[in-house]
Amino acid sequence: MAEEHNHNHDHDHEGHEHITLVDEQGNETLYEILLTVDGQEEFGKNYVLLYPAGVPEEEDVELQAYAYIENNEGTEGELQQIETDAEWDMIEEVFNTFMAEEEE
Repeated sequence: MAEEHNHNHDHDHEGHEHITLVDEQGNETLYEILLTVDGQEEFGKNYVLLYPAGVPEEEDVELQAYAYIENNEGTEGELQQIETDAEWDMIEEVFNTFMAEEEE
């Protein structure tokens, strides 16, 4: 079963997009959006890769990846767990390409 996360989405003055995830215990954690992935053609949904906000760039962090399903108005949405290996493979490929471009 897909786990749902409530979230708020906003922008800071540096151009970074933030999202707040709320876990099952009601704890809120602020994340920055590293990358969005358009998976509409392949899987009918988009994806978002997140990392904890405020962590120095040189520090290793665990990325969070979710499927992002927008509401009908396109103003909010729902994050869901990624369920298939094919989805993970696509996200990993896009992420690796993104990282290779960042290193150039």
